[in-house]
Amino acid sequence: MLGLETVPPLDKRALIGGCVRLPVSIDVARLRAEVEALPAEIWNSQGGRIAVHRDAGAVFLRGYAPKEGDKPIEDRPVLDSLPYARQIIETRFGSRPLRCLMARLAGGGIVTEHTDVGPYFERTIRIHVPVISNPRAWMVCNKLCYVMAPGEAWALNNSTMHAVLNDCAEPRTHMICDYFATPELLSLLGRAERNLGVARPDVDSRVRAETKMRLTGG
Repeated sequence: MLGLETVPPLDKRALIGGCVRLPVSIDVARLRAEVEALPAEIWNSQGGRIAVHRDAGAVFLRGYAPKEGDKPIEDRPVLDSLPYARQIIETRFGSRPLRCLMARLAGGGIVTEHTDVGPYFERTIRIHVPVISNPRAWMVCNKLCYVMAPGEAWALNNSTMHAVLNDCAEPRTHMICDYFATPELLSLLGRAERNLGVARPDVDSRVRAETKMRLTGG
């Protein structure tokens, strides 16, 4: 459907490392207003995502979760109520959007350690746009912790081990989109801010402990 066989796998370790902050600015007040206007019940589902995301609600804007099968990657009806989100998705990263979603991680929630595997993930760049967050919402990637602030845009190496800890009472909401690596997007990656991760053994140990507990059925 996507012609993945014609797209070479990416060396995300070289392109991204763990996480990099892109030179893209977002009107986060405008984006947040759109997201907060969504009906509350829309967050009552994981959107078909796998169990590592059990603490998170998800609303797919384009496409479906891979677990739902080989479904078309096209706009979902909810995107019509998010015109500024659509503008960001379609114009800010120099590549046609593939799967896109809003993900809301509950206060105190954890997305346990995992990697995104398969031909789709090997050939796409994942971008996070924080909408609502806090300084204690940590993206953990290769044992380093990153704080992604609202109004920023980040590329994540989701082909390596990563996790999230929201160590705050309030939910954390990100817009997450996948793209093929066009020259324009590669240029953004080339100008990205790097080496922004910090070692936080306390965060890393909490994530690892929760991951182990869930894997063993604790």
